[in-house]
Amino acid sequence: MAEDTDFECEGEPVTVVVDEAMAGGRLDATLAQAHDALSRNRIKDLILGGAVCIDGRPAAEPKYRLKAGETITLLAPPPEDPDPEPEDIPLDILYEDEHLIVINKPVGMVVHPAPGSPNGTLVNALIFHCGESLKGIGGVKRPGIVHRLDKDTSGVMVAAKTEQAHRHLSAQFADHGRTGPLHRAYTAFAWGATQSGMGTVDAPLGRDPGNRLKQAVLRHGREAITHYAVERRFGDAGWDITQIRCELETGRTHQIRVHMAHIGHPLVGDALYAPGFATKVRKLPQELAALVSNLERQALHAAELGFEHPAMGEEMFFEADLPDDLADILGALEPYDRSNARSSRDRV
Repeated sequence: MAEDTDFECEGEPVTVVVDEAMAGGRLDATLAQAHDALSRNRIKDLILGGAVCIDGRPAAEPKYRLKAGETITLLAPPPEDPDPEPEDIPLDILYEDEHLIVINKPVGMVVHPAPGSPNGTLVNALIFHCGESLKGIGGVKRPGIVHRLDKDTSGVMVAAKTEQAHRHLSAQFADHGRTGPLHRAYTAFAWGATQSGMGTVDAPLGRDPGNRLKQAVLRHGREAITHYAVERRFGDAGWDITQIRCELETGRTHQIRVHMAHIGHPLVGDALYAPGFATKVRKLPQELAALVSNLERQALHAAELGFEHPAMGEEMFFEADLPDDLADILGALEPYDRSNARSSRDRV
């Protein structure tokens, strides 16, 4: 951390108190986990530009390792509201026609422009790929977007290319598959061994009153329901990791991450919601510990997406393989497999 200077954190800062879950994590990675609207590179720029303080002192090193009890203060960037511009950003396209496009979103990509992340987003890439006609679909700042994934969650997403498709797909996501064909399934790696092979977490969520960057289970929060099932169990003396499949009945911010932490099985790599993360990593075999330490994002992947085509009416289904970082972790876990793999197509 930098020496005392005359710098003061002015404006309307966002404050995060470092708890045990964040202790030992890097400053830039922790802020990127906590603040979905800002990309990792933007966080680094803000730190190097003196916009981040720790206990009132400017933090000059993005790699700084946090200590429990420290207070991080991030100067909120000024509001930015320009029309998103096209950017030539490669897309992993799983399917495309004149009505919609299905992509495999990479880790680290913000879905739509927001304060602090005005460019480099999926929306910027879609406008370039689909043409200027996409700009008016569903609103100026989020053209074509009908759902989103956290910045550091990878996997399948669909975007609309026409107003009719946008309305139809938005209605399906609003219904959450309760009466229609919408289907979403996620693959996650969680700390510990669940007591049962499957279950449902029905716990309302809202903004954490003690930390505005986190979500929390709240008595009067919004309804949130997650179904989960164990796919594989891994472990050895002193540690357990479970590969789980999650299906959503609602779509709240950080829903899977908060719900799994709520039942005592936070996601591997989740600096925001994983208590005792640093301690658990030290118990892992050397190769696996190195992979988990370098993950610096939650081990969560949107593996499956199904929906009704807005024009043709047929049910469509898409899958995205694990990205390299999670595939490497799965490979390192293989020697410690304590269960038979269940089919990834089995519904919860």
